[in-house]
Amino acid sequence: MLGPVILAASRSDRMRRLISAAPVTKRVVDRFIPGETVDEIVPIVRELTDRGLELTMDVVGEDITTPEQAEAARDAYLALVERLKALDLGTRAEMSVKLSMFGQALPGGHELALANVRPVVEAAAAIGTTVTLDAEDHTTLDSMFAIHEELRKDFPQTGCVIQAYLFRTETDARRLAGAGSRVRLVKGAYKEPAEVAYQQKHEIDKAYVRVLRILMEGEGYPMVGSHDPRLISIAQELARQAGRKPDEYEFQMLYGIRGDEHLRLAAEGHCMRVYTAYGTDWYGYFMRRLAEKPANLRFFARSMITRG
Repeated sequence: MLGPVILAASRSDRMRRLISAAPVTKRVVDRFIPGETVDEIVPIVRELTDRGLELTMDVVGEDITTPEQAEAARDAYLALVERLKALDLGTRAEMSVKLSMFGQALPGGHELALANVRPVVEAAAAIGTTVTLDAEDHTTLDSMFAIHEELRKDFPQTGCVIQAYLFRTETDARRLAGAGSRVRLVKGAYKEPAEVAYQQKHEIDKAYVRVLRILMEGEGYPMVGSHDPRLISIAQELARQAGRKPDEYEFQMLYGIRGDEHLRLAAEGHCMRVYTAYGTDWYGYFMRRLAEKPANLRFFARSMITRG
């Protein structure tokens, strides 16, 4: 399987230099990351919302090694809030954050990440939108869930992400499926050991359906993070069985992948939210997109071969 190899490359400085230097890389990266600055991303926000789509915005960058970098990440999100405030989109444009950007892996990282992310969540609430805490590798999850629980005391609309491939996730889903919760379910995009995660696609798909059923039958607001047509159909059927209306759950997909499907679901009356990342530190995000979906890797390989 190529996925684990690509995920290993995402942590390789040598591969980062090689891929970043390739002339074709920027053109391919632009498919998934449509800008590096807030100014560049605002027209994308306008375009997508004008087409009936919702967004969740992610400032890319996870390799934080100093408290100053963590504060800079906080400030980047606060700048994004200011621009979203001017657009007056409310919950149509929310934000996703990785706590590693806010210093979670540094000494005293749990408290540091909470202190840095709280002002972002507070600022988002002040303009009528919200924040979802992205899931990262399994060693960070207890901290992420504890921060999520703490933030929800003052900002109950704060969301979180769970990953179907982890053995723990069905238990997490039952705990998180209460009234007022917002939970995004994804398959998972980090290299995890067999001791904690399913390794085969068919096992992950079955786990995804089991967890999604828990969320749909719960009292919260499920966010279906998948590009898989079969899982999207299953999600619609599970929602029907649970008596959910189209505005009682939503679909989420990545910018640059299955754009026609984004529009189809929105036209059918579903909330279709596009996960839209921007920023200069794109390498880790880009490599995980290649690892998640073989078609992405084929697209990149074709572009490399035909760059001349």
